[in-house]
Amino acid sequence: MRKILLPTDFSDNAYNALKYAVELYKDDDCTFYLLNTYTPPIYQTEYVMDAPAQLGLGDMYRARSLENLKRLQERATDEFKNPGHVFNTRSAFNTLIDEILETVDKEQIDLIVMGTKGATGGQEILFGTNTVHVINKANCPVIAVPSKFKYDAPKEILFPTDYEIDYREEQLDGLLHLAKKYNAKINILHVSSSYELNPQQKTNKSALAVTFGSVAHEYHEVPDTEIITAISDFQSNQGTDFLVMVQNRHIFFERLFLEPVIKKIGFHVNVPFMVIPHQTTT
Repeated sequence: MRKILLPTDFSDNAYNALKYAVELYKDDDCTFYLLNTYTPPIYQTEYVMDAPAQLGLGDMYRARSLENLKRLQERATDEFKNPGHVFNTRSAFNTLIDEILETVDKEQIDLIVMGTKGATGGQEILFGTNTVHVINKANCPVIAVPSKFKYDAPKEILFPTDYEIDYREEQLDGLLHLAKKYNAKINILHVSSSYELNPQQKTNKSALAVTFGSVAHEYHEVPDTEIITAISDFQSNQGTDFLVMVQNRHIFFERLFLEPVIKKIGFHVNVPFMVIPHQTTT
């Protein structure tokens, strides 16, 4: 039974991510956890001390959260009618990030799927603060689904890498599962520099070839350029249905999420984006 966490603020964007998750895993037995958090803006010690009548406001927010979750649960159950899918609800007075991390740990969540809004006037993803924090802190894979993205079975999966990570098969289990399930091809994208691969990179590349040996895969080398540009160019020229990366703090993730210029121009990806947490070898 696959356990999938679906954070929601009851927006169309969040429901679109829910629909994508349900469709992507329609043939899998899954428990979906619909999570909503609430933090009343006036919930401050100073304010409560001065306004005792507001002490019940938290109960009002909780009741609203529970009622909306119940409606969402009923809507999803009625719309998809999948006997292999169960929808549970979870409401919490907490910050979204903290509650996600607690739920992942408590329920042994396998995957988080959440929506992320497109940048104004374009189709690129401009990652919001919550998405960035979840990707950086969660110890399970995260799929970010672009706003209004319509489900399409992933047949072409793009996997950028610098071969700096010793990928383990269990780490890539979620990716392999989808590739086999949809008979998809994994396009391994390496942005080459003027230098040859070092011995460790060659070893990691060979290990990756073994891991991907059971699925269709192809290697792509592009000249030294920005990884964001390389991904965007590949998507534009050859197309892809799904982007997967393993978080590696030694390469581009710090720049991808923290540099103001990246925040301004957006990350030009208009397909679902899975980020797998880096696992250190024990």
